[in-house]
Amino acid sequence: MSTFAPFAKPMYVMLKPVGSKCNLDCDYCYYLEKEILYGRKNQVMSEELLERFIQQYIESQTMPQVMFTWHGGETLMRPISFYKKAIELQKRYARGRQVDNSIQTNGTLLNDEWCAFFKENNFLVGISIDGPQDFHDEYRRDKMGRPSFHRVMKGIRLLQKHGVEFNCLAVVNDYNVDYPLEFYRFFKEIGCQFVQFTPIVERLHKNTSGLKLATAREKEDVELAPFTVDAAKWGEFLCTIFDEWVKQDVGKIFIQIFDSTLANWVGAQPGVCTMAKTCGHAGVMEFNGDVYSCDHFVFPEYRLGNIYSKPLSSMMYSEEQLKFGNDKFDTLPRQCRECDMLFACYGECPKNRFIKDKYGNEGLNYLCKGYYRFFSHVAPYMDFMKHELMAKRPPANVMEWIREDGKERK
Repeated sequence: MSTFAPFAKPMYVMLKPVGSKCNLDCDYCYYLEKEILYGRKNQVMSEELLERFIQQYIESQTMPQVMFTWHGGETLMRPISFYKKAIELQKRYARGRQVDNSIQTNGTLLNDEWCAFFKENNFLVGISIDGPQDFHDEYRRDKMGRPSFHRVMKGIRLLQKHGVEFNCLAVVNDYNVDYPLEFYRFFKEIGCQFVQFTPIVERLHKNTSGLKLATAREKEDVELAPFTVDAAKWGEFLCTIFDEWVKQDVGKIFIQIFDSTLANWVGAQPGVCTMAKTCGHAGVMEFNGDVYSCDHFVFPEYRLGNIYSKPLSSMMYSEEQLKFGNDKFDTLPRQCRECDMLFACYGECPKNRFIKDKYGNEGLNYLCKGYYRFFSHVAPYMDFMKHELMAKRPPANVMEWIREDGKERK
């Protein structure tokens, strides 16, 4: 039996050109500690490995479009020359395919040269920023303990100056979850149209000399990290923002979880692995060529191999990786399988499934209460937007529907 198959869907492998190296020291970062896995400071991807990856990655794709995703650590700690080399290699091996690039950065190292390069090469830039200054600086400081908000905002203004397409990735934690509208309105004020809200959920080993973060399968001697978002508050946070968005911003501001929810409502692919029925098609490659099942599962037990000894496609389409992806649905506990909102989230990310369901079964998502509150709240609006889409009309019509409905109730 072959270990891989030509599935008609994209395969993604996120690249870590500097491993976990970063100029910031965010309290909640899940990746900074990964340097422990390799025990050396020079965690930098060689150009030889870069070429090997680019060639195999493009040749492994079954779709005409190829998306490269650069992640960190802090990606801009590699010089522009590294990414210029990547563009050169992509053109060499593309063979007619469309190649796109997205890069995630904390924004503090952006300058005119970087922004001109991103514009010239059509990069989509993701900026990590956690809302207004007080919210952002609560956890996102540098290694000297200095706040980073103003440096990030300077980077965003430079992106806008050069006309670079960007989106914002915002971590929702125990602090900013209490201020949903201030949080949401901030992104509108700075001119960001595309926002991803990421709830922070991490557990720590109580006593360890190794990795501090625990996997979902670990049950003993672990505790919730203090910055973890409260599950019920996460639901209220989403509902509050949705209530403002659905009345005035549909089609203007794009919130990933709202878009993904609507996609699941109409039976389309949600565009984000956490809300899909299965996962496993998005791996990650470290600076030394090690490939892991997922960016959030960079632990020894989830290492698929190394690109120097195994072809990329054989790792990503291996029985081990296919099982990892199918387990997302196959291991759902009874409460999930009976849930009327299962189609909307499919248990969300497996990394967050570490509590027991109401029947005492392991594997319920820690954020279940919040997600169920959100999905139940938005159901009437999602039903309407689904109807509009099916009739080939814009979902933004929901705003007029709400206004007319309000008039009738008066």
